[in-house]
Amino acid sequence: MPLWGEDEAGPYQAIPQPGSSWQPEGEPARQPHEYVRGGTAKLLTLLRPATGEVRAQPTERATNADLHPWLKRELTAVLATCPPPPTEPTPGRRWSDWDYHPDAHLLDAHFPPVRLLLVWDNLKGHLTPSLVQWLGKNGIVPLYTPLGGSWLNLTESVQRIIVRRALAGQHPQSAKEVMDWLAATVNGWNADPTPFVWGGKRAARRHRARERRHTLGGSAGYTHRPIARRAHSPFERYLNGKTHVN
Repeated sequence: MPLWGEDEAGPYQAIPQPGSSWQPEGEPARQPHEYVRGGTAKLLTLLRPATGEVRAQPTERATNADLHPWLKRELTAVLATCPPPPTEPTPGRRWSDWDYHPDAHLLDAHFPPVRLLLVWDNLKGHLTPSLVQWLGKNGIVPLYTPLGGSWLNLTESVQRIIVRRALAGQHPQSAKEVMDWLAATVNGWNADPTPFVWGGKRAARRHRARERRHTLGGSAGYTHRPIARRAHSPFERYLNGKTHVN
């Protein structure tokens, strides 16, 4: 079953962007003395982590009027590439198999079998009844990340990569130029996409915390209990105001 993630990145201003750049020796990059903003742009993004495929749309706004039609259009195209839904729901294809709603078992009688999973955050616009109903009628289960858990959506990871490649060290002059660069970078990414794997360094850090590991001076070793700190020297105690030194 395909899983996609959705997110809206931005806004990105048409101003000098931080980052490295190639400059002739002795001629470092200089910032303009006038601070002129040329508008802002956003990036509507869909990512399939299993393949790395990205469907994105640079835009000046990311309101519901812009997001919902684009999302429906892209998800319809994605569903067209998926196998047809089974006549009898199999395990994992039933709405009751997903902790989507307390009464999810009642949705099996109203919605077709699940065909696609959609991970996104719980913005107010993502809870619009008409949009949620459209997703249900097309067999798409929306899975909302919890508050403070946006890192569970890998779409944010690919957005950072695309934006850094497109804008780092550059000085776009207008919002249209920002959008053109973002679109070109998305096309370059899709020419050789990189699959994403759930987990990574954050999962490893949480795993170490659960094991109550204590690193040793930045090395690769660790202990299961903290190392006792050495006693302060008389001079250190003097600096802390705890004693006098003769």
